[in-house]
Amino acid sequence: MEKMNVYVAESLSEALKIKAETGAKVLAGGTDLMVQYRTAPCLNPDMPFPVLIISNLDEMKGIRKEDDGTIVIGALSTPAEIASSPLVPYHVRMAASRMGAPALRNSATIGGNIANASPKGDLPQPLILLDASLVLVSQDGEHQMPVDEFITGSKKTKLKENEIIKEIRIPEVKANYLMYRKIGTRRANAISKLSLSVLALVEDGVIKDFRASSGAAGPKVRRSREVESILIGKKRDELDSVLPQFLTKYDSILSPHAMPEYRRNTTRRMLIYFIEKIKQSDECGVV
Repeated sequence: MEKMNVYVAESLSEALKIKAETGAKVLAGGTDLMVQYRTAPCLNPDMPFPVLIISNLDEMKGIRKEDDGTIVIGALSTPAEIASSPLVPYHVRMAASRMGAPALRNSATIGGNIANASPKGDLPQPLILLDASLVLVSQDGEHQMPVDEFITGSKKTKLKENEIIKEIRIPEVKANYLMYRKIGTRRANAISKLSLSVLALVEDGVIKDFRASSGAAGPKVRRSREVESILIGKKRDELDSVLPQFLTKYDSILSPHAMPEYRRNTTRRMLIYFIEKIKQSDECGVV
């Protein structure tokens, strides 16, 4: 086996010091990093080590709710912890609960899933739906960046060499219609072929907010506020007249290379199903 330099940080400040001095690759759960290195080292010439293990840093663990309703998830939180927390918004809990096998859900981390920036990654999609942001920290200090801005493409992010993802912040979002769907080759232990999160806030028969995001639909998660605005402000009885325009515009943001026609058609059908539920009933909740 190839020799490698391994550092084990005992605190976040120590981790940042090691990162700045060595440029080490951060390893927490390792469910992506180790697979990439073992299966395709020739495709990752910058992958060989040093490695910085941060899995025991309590400063980056835990889930809490702040006074303004913001949910803060430590970057080392596992999908299993996220899926079981009543504090975490519905779409993120559902995505975490559908990730891989139980072993993966108990060892992977939300920070790693985001930093890996896979187009088929489970957690970035609902996080982008909810306007979540990351707290990025280095020896120079910390700053926030929206997840949608952080991920720039397939396996590409704006994370600097000296930075570590410390936590994820999800602002309070009001919605009374919610839907999450993940399509794979099987129900469990599946890599996503298509995922969709949708939410709406309907008050007095008027759509006050509407959001939709698609995963595995291109180099990164697809969401368009311009397309969403087609439905916002409309009454229930006006939805039929704008639905064709909405579906056409939403279809246009999906990558034709990542989304063959059958996947695009599946996305359309799920969106229509969700909107029909809004039209037909005041009984809000999970669709």
